[in-house]
Amino acid sequence: MVIPSLPGYGFSGKPTAPGWNPMRIAQAWDVLMKRLGYTRYVAQGGDVGSVVSETMGRLAPNGLLGIHLNLFFAGPPELRAGIAGGAPAPETLSDEEKAEYQKRQRVSATGFGYLVEQRNRPETIGHSLADSPVGLAAWIIDHDAISYGHISQLFLEQKQFGAITRDDVLDNITLYWLTNTGASSAWLYWENGRPPAAGAGKPVPDVTVPVAFSVFPEEIYGAPRSWLERAYPKLTYYNTTEKGGHFAAWEQPEIFAAELRAAFKPLR
Repeated sequence: MVIPSLPGYGFSGKPTAPGWNPMRIAQAWDVLMKRLGYTRYVAQGGDVGSVVSETMGRLAPNGLLGIHLNLFFAGPPELRAGIAGGAPAPETLSDEEKAEYQKRQRVSATGFGYLVEQRNRPETIGHSLADSPVGLAAWIIDHDAISYGHISQLFLEQKQFGAITRDDVLDNITLYWLTNTGASSAWLYWENGRPPAAGAGKPVPDVTVPVAFSVFPEEIYGAPRSWLERAYPKLTYYNTTEKGGHFAAWEQPEIFAAELRAAFKPLR
């Protein structure tokens, strides 16, 4: 298993020039795998990694057999304006789709302050994160309301949060602090908000490799199967797990590993 670290994050170097967007990272991951000697491989991604892995699926480099995702960030293109603008859910949606539409409206209205700041002003927040370990800790912990609640209960009430311990959370914060990557880790959000000029206005290529998807019930966004089937014509695996949220691999490693085995078994 190869677990690459995104450019600008704790285990990676920091980009020295603009351009390290999901497309470039996806291309770099393919080069990495081939330099390591892999002629056949699969890719998995959640959070920002879901954008990178999906991009790999659109590039479909030789040797990539399929991808697995656990976050469907974009949603159907025709619904995005209505979600962002607060419009009522279209009557044509199923009950499941309406519930997800409304959930995305709530998150867009109240839960994405960090994303908006990092996408638009990564250096502004970056200098603050480099100056105060308390500010850094607060910024990292307050990622989404559900995870924030679990982490708060973990510290204040010693209530278990899956496999995550208090030391795990502190280690994660310390990694950002010691490597001074508060700003550089936000650059990717800025890059992701600015598609390459060469691709502006052009249709986005389809994901042409098999796609597997695992829904974790406490994820920021849900993923109705009907939406995924439209987004990924080659959806080969779909499952909703019993528990887990945005940090699924960290919180529920056994469930996460079982999902990957089930998702990729047909590709062996």
